[in-house]
Amino acid sequence: MKRKIAIASDHGGFSYKQAIQNHFEDYDWLDLGTDSTESVDYPDFAHEMAERIRGGEVDTGILICGTGIGISIAANRHPEVRSALCTDATMARLTRQHNNANVLALGERIIGLESVFDIVETFLNTEFEG
Repeated sequence: MKRKIAIASDHGGFSYKQAIQNHFEDYDWLDLGTDSTESVDYPDFAHEMAERIRGGEVDTGILICGTGIGISIAANRHPEVRSALCTDATMARLTRQHNNANVLALGERIIGLESVFDIVETFLNTEFEG
């Protein structure tokens, strides 16, 4: 059975949201939007992610906006979310191992796509050390 991962973005992260889902076909993606590059408010998508985690539908998610900063801050307003903005695979590994982050935040305008694929791979395949 495929692992279910929630993914969401605002307009500034839409392209990477689509690319991640296409690249990582071994996961069951719960796409929470947005559905285009038309301007939207990133907090709406961070809050939806938190609701899905709170409800137990998923335990892991990926959020993307232009820089990753705003959407990560919005997500971390929810006690069930531990969102980490990562700009390289080392950060992704360490935040899983040491902080048990359950949401990865990415910035489409900050990180190249090949690096994003490495970051996502590392985040999704690293266990919390306790």
